[in-house]
Amino acid sequence: MRPFKFRPFLFALAGLALIASACGSSGGGSPASTTKSSITVAGFNFNESSILAYMYGKALADKGYTVKYKLNLGSREVVEPALEHGDIDLYPGYAATELEFINKGKGEATGDPAATVAKLNTYLGPKKLDALTASPAADGNAFAVTKKTADQYSLKKLSDLAPIASKLTLGGPAECPTRPFCQAGLVKTYGLNFKAFKPLDAGGPLTKTALSNGDIDVGLVFSSDGGIVAKNFVVLQDDKQLEAADNIVPVIRQAVENQEVKDLLNKIDAALTLTDLTAMNKAADIDKQDPDALAQKWLKDHGFVK
Repeated sequence: MRPFKFRPFLFALAGLALIASACGSSGGGSPASTTKSSITVAGFNFNESSILAYMYGKALADKGYTVKYKLNLGSREVVEPALEHGDIDLYPGYAATELEFINKGKGEATGDPAATVAKLNTYLGPKKLDALTASPAADGNAFAVTKKTADQYSLKKLSDLAPIASKLTLGGPAECPTRPFCQAGLVKTYGLNFKAFKPLDAGGPLTKTALSNGDIDVGLVFSSDGGIVAKNFVVLQDDKQLEAADNIVPVIRQAVENQEVKDLLNKIDAALTLTDLTAMNKAADIDKQDPDALAQKWLKDHGFVK
């Protein structure tokens, strides 16, 4: 599982052998493509990763690069080694999770995205890899309430729960009470002593349904989950940085990282907001829209493609 998220790593479908069979391509769409390198963009096997990979790839193609896609490869145990081996050139990563994967769980990730990426690059540099600038958008553990609860108690951030926690029920996975980034952390960092805890799932349908029905008052969710928009939940700001920074970050081979590529990817990440990402995840996961089309629309709306 991701070190700082309850979402488990997705099982590798067929190891590195899958990489060769998962390849698609998109031409550069410009005469300049004959003078620029080919870049293979990969992703994990969930819609958010595919959307982000298409965003990177389509923007690069618009600049004249020949882009190939290797999406839905499986877990980080497949994707990260593929980058090291040169089977892929780029993938959308998550700062804290990338760091704790490559450092074998040393606990060096923090709630500071820039510091977490800087530490990550101390491990990636010797491998001739690079993590670029982290996006403001993140996909990490978060705690949500209904809009009714947020309005009733004027809740905007986790600190706001302190005076009323003793009246509220927290919901999350069974291991939450002992986890430093779940209930144990809420007690230690925020002094939140809830009336009760209800064991459910890790940001899944049980938790979201219980929150909607009023069976719990606060639930652990994933910050970019499309269900947050669909159910009109309010995610409370982690104002004391309990959670490590799982901000979106491009991870790339230095061999293809010229200044134009670096600047373009950093501009995309800087423009991507959590609101954007959550909306696209809802469109893909709940409304069943095509990740390719969603990425294209976002890029067009933000001036990255014509």
